Amino acid sequence: TNPCPCGRLGDPSGRCICPQPEIDRYTRRISGPLADRIDMHVTVGSVALKDLSAEQSGEPTRSIRNRVSRARATQRGRYTRLRGVTCNAHASGRWLDIGGDIGHEARAILQNAAIALSLSARGYHRVLKVARTIADLDESLTVGESHVAEALRYRPAAPAP
Repeated sequence: TNPCPCGRLGDPSGRCICPQPEIDRYTRRISGPLADRIDMHVTVGSVALKDLSAEQSGEPTRSIRNRVSRARATQRGRYTRLRGVTCNAHASGRWLDIGGDIGHEARAILQNAAIALSLSARGYHRVLKVARTIADLDESLTVGESHVAEALRYRPAAPAP
């Protein structure tokens, strides 16, 4: 979704003309239970026109594809005994909580965040699934603190009251 009705909230140019009450009403359009079903919320800033044709830097697509393929293979192997489950997204949250190889410190961070952010059980398990996937992309056997911290950054910001 856009960040506000005009779509320019957070734009470096500062061109947003929306009053705060209108922004608050706009962000509450998606109910909490619906937003809770979305695993990752990512804010993407606008790109300046001159940068659209600039030379790209970063990880090559082939490298990313290979890393994702290895992570998916790891997940298929993890779930060979679970019928109909081939990836973290399809695993039950309860199974991941028990069999997801979560480090002690990572579990403590997740539990503290669940209390601080008032995560529902669904929200807690969605963070866990994303953290397990991040760990798989890192080729880590255990979900660590950095994986949970990154997964928590993909949770939506709390709506304004």
